[in-house]
Amino acid sequence: MEFKHQSVLLNEAVSLLTENGGRRFIDGTLGGGGHTRKLLETLPECEVLGIDCDQTALEAAQENLQSFGGRFHAVKGRFSQLEELARDHGWKSVDGVLLDLGVSSPQIDTPERGFSFRFDAPLDMRMDRQSPITAAVLLNTLEERELANILFEYGEERRSRAIARAIVQRRQSRPWERTGELAELLEKVVGRQFQHGLPPATRAFQALRIAVNRELDELQDALDAAMEITGKGARIVVISFHSLEDRMVKNFFRQAALDCVCPPGMPLCVCGKVPSLQVITRKPMIASEQELRGNPRSSCAKLRAAERV
Repeated sequence: MEFKHQSVLLNEAVSLLTENGGRRFIDGTLGGGGHTRKLLETLPECEVLGIDCDQTALEAAQENLQSFGGRFHAVKGRFSQLEELARDHGWKSVDGVLLDLGVSSPQIDTPERGFSFRFDAPLDMRMDRQSPITAAVLLNTLEERELANILFEYGEERRSRAIARAIVQRRQSRPWERTGELAELLEKVVGRQFQHGLPPATRAFQALRIAVNRELDELQDALDAAMEITGKGARIVVISFHSLEDRMVKNFFRQAALDCVCPPGMPLCVCGKVPSLQVITRKPMIASEQELRGNPRSSCAKLRAAERV
């Protein structure tokens, strides 16, 4: 099965996850199984539960990792369900959770998935192809204000209102169906001068993908679930690919590591807060020059890690 994906920050992620040893791990974003393979090779006695909502990725990982037998377990689902799926599998706790966020190379490079503006394809963008909500559905049904909010909040697109207005005007004559149509409109409305050298469609396509897959909500739920299924000494490692995700992970780890959340000026601590995490990466880890040469898509990756206390 063709699903070739080069795992980002592979050695760094697995080294952090396995530093304290461990027997059970969750790879919440299985993809092609690169991180899971490295985990299974690094700790020969461990087991990994791999989760993915993309059936194609799941089948590819099962084929690629079949040599590990009963040490590898694949399950279809969203990474926000990782606690529930682990408990359904009979695991009461795990020694590490890995989340490698964003869209995989095979998803980007498969035209009919509709993730990329480089190809003219259906406006899909679903990671879970059984989901009823596609990018076309959002473009054809959301009100102008809702579209503008998505473009601004998820894509940090400064021309969000103008784009939303143009999208709504265009659909009055015919519905949105193709990525090429949207890319052409964005070229006209945005123009390269507003994107600091990025292709004009970059931010809007990112925003729509995040909205279609509810990626930020999923991430928040996954972080909460990871805290519930991990015990003392377990590691939580997250690799993100844009500032919204990285900011959310950083703030989550920082808040969980605080030992006091009393308002400033309080003479004594009365909140009773106890830290539940120790942040390991004060600054995010990024790809090395060697990795960047071999995989340019790793340039946006940021890795953050924390340990349960």
